[in-house]
This record gives sequence, structure tokens and C-alpha cells, in this order.
Amino acid sequence: MNEPKPITAEQLDEMFDNGEDISAYVDWSKARRPNQEARRVNVDFPSWMVRDLDKEAGRLGVTRQSLIKMWIAEKLG
Repeated sequence: MNEPKPITAEQLDEMFDNGEDISAYVDWSKARRPNQEARRVNVDFPSWMVRDLDKEAGRLGVTRQSLIKMWIAEKLG
């Protein structure tokens, strides 16, 4: 696939505002989400809580980790 010819920031903004596909102009490998970098934390839960988390995660069709992150985000947001 050929690389698109260079365009100005104004042209890119106009294309975006018009709903045009700008993906050819974006290097997704360098994309970053400010303040969204993942950091690992360890939390110990009692067995009954892990069991109930897994049950609720299964009911919602998400992973345990996703469920925990969703619930924490709701409380913090």
C-alpha cells in the first residue's frame, strides 16, 4: 500500500471534521492515551469475594479484571 502524500495539520483537521477516514495519516504504533498508562497493583481478596466476582463477571460476559476496573471507575468517576 502506498503512503499518502503529506498534508498540513489544517487539512487533516478538516478531513477529520468532515468524517473522512484519516487512518492512513496516523501512525497508530506511536499513539498514546495521556493519563491512561497501565500500572499493575496487587490486591488480595477473600475466596468468597473472588467466587462472587467471577460469578458476576460471567453473568456480564466480562473478565474478573474488567469487572473490577469497571466498578472502580464508576466509584472514582
